[in-house]
Amino acid sequence: MTELNSIRRAAVAVLLAAGLGLALAPAAQADDDPRTAAPATAAPAPVPAADLARARGAVQDPAVLDQVGRFFARKGVPPTQQLTIGAAEEVKAAAASAPRLTGDTVPVYTLDAGFVAGTAGAPVAKAEFTASKVTAADGQSASVWTVRQGDGWRVVNIASGGDESDYAAKAASGGGGTAFREPQINAWYVLRDGRVLPLDDEARRSVGTDGVSLARYQQLVHQRYGDKLPGSAYDRSGEGGGYQVEAAAAPAAGGGSALPAVTAAAALGATALAGTGAALRRRSRRS
Repeated sequence: MTELNSIRRAAVAVLLAAGLGLALAPAAQADDDPRTAAPATAAPAPVPAADLARARGAVQDPAVLDQVGRFFARKGVPPTQQLTIGAAEEVKAAAASAPRLTGDTVPVYTLDAGFVAGTAGAPVAKAEFTASKVTAADGQSASVWTVRQGDGWRVVNIASGGDESDYAAKAASGGGGTAFREPQINAWYVLRDGRVLPLDDEARRSVGTDGVSLARYQQLVHQRYGDKLPGSAYDRSGEGGGYQVEAAAAPAAGGGSALPAVTAAAALGATALAGTGAALRRRSRRS
């Protein structure tokens, strides 16, 4: 697809920091130090269906769908930037977009710092937020991100496209497993039967077409980022930000959740959309 030369996708504060500018180490050069070996099983904790239903309910709020309609009307252009159409035309276009949810609301898993460090029992990734794909009448799509905040769920971002839902669906249709993202290189993988398999071109460049064992993948990410974890000299020096500290999880109404609770201030980091506390992003799309 065409590259969108606009604001990059939002990064929720609890995600592992992206854009470290690191050289990508090929799989064949992974460090074989047994001290960095991954646990035998490292599947992320599943997100309860009740949590996903609550998150989806937040997206279905008419005020949220109205904001998504405005997102479609503006073709992803942030509210701080001028449009070539007037306010009345924008409102009309937003209504005409008729946004509707398509597919499932999915948990979005991101590479876990504990796994990178080689911590015993650490999962390969952790659920950081949920994503719901919304489609407009003209075929545009957007991913609406939600996080648990206290006893409820809050929309924190609207991003163009539907990577989060699309890659989860691709993993499910290809034999199951857990889709997750290595944000530093924008690679999407699926963990299936003890192997890390690629879902996009970035992942194929990382682990090859046939993927790698979970232990080899842990060696790879340890080699790439092991010296850039919280508390490292790299982190203390402020070089690229290191990895951000994970937010503490708070109990959700009706029981625990695999998703962390974050404040709106922590989750944002982009232009706020009035009434929803959501951030707005266009992002690059790949074929």
